Amino acid sequence: MDTIITNNNLLWLLQLASPGLPVGAYSYSEGLETLTEHGVILSHDTLMHWLTSELKYGAIRLEAAVIVRVYQALSNQDFEALTRWNMWLTAVRETEELRNSSLQMGRSLIQLLEKLQPDIKIVSDKVGAPINYAVAFSIATAYWNIDIKAALLGYLHSWVSNLVTAGVKLIPLGQTTGQQLLLNLQPFLTSAVEEVLQLEDDDLSCCSWGVSLASMQHETLYTRLFRS
Repeated sequence: MDTIITNNNLLWLLQLASPGLPVGAYSYSEGLETLTEHGVILSHDTLMHWLTSELKYGAIRLEAAVIVRVYQALSNQDFEALTRWNMWLTAVRETEELRNSSLQMGRSLIQLLEKLQPDIKIVSDKVGAPINYAVAFSIATAYWNIDIKAALLGYLHSWVSNLVTAGVKLIPLGQTTGQQLLLNLQPFLTSAVEEVLQLEDDDLSCCSWGVSLASMQHETLYTRLFRS
């Protein structure tokens, strides 16, 4: 399943994982806004603990695992499995906000990809709508033949970068502290990728009740900067 990383592969991955990708990721905090409002996360250390816990036990692992399975399904031209995993990921989203964010970003990414690479529409049509963001990301990864391990690192790094940026705004933290967080999280990103690649279908589970509660409470916050 591994491929050689060429210059083009790397550039495509950097574009996919870029914070400048117009999919609206910057507008979501995945419950972090609630946690700062309630005084749960107010420092570098508490944000670090939250993010490492999510990488070890949270729903982001399921997204990464689905990326692997969609990648495999496309390699085998198994479009039934592709559709099934997209529906499965929709079903396991814990709250309306989290489900809507995944589907909105997925829709935005697919629309972008279809304009950049029109052939991708053949695949996206087989999945049907709506498409989760992780599934759309995996479709692009497979289309551009990006190494799956590198793709997972890019996806998780993009996810954690978005939440660190949200933390910098919400807590608030300085920009240097935010960059230190990203540096400190690198080993956890690497270990998460290695673990996700070893997961069997029967092992796909997470412990993300903290995110679920924060997400549900976010809907009723008096003031909000983020959509989740």
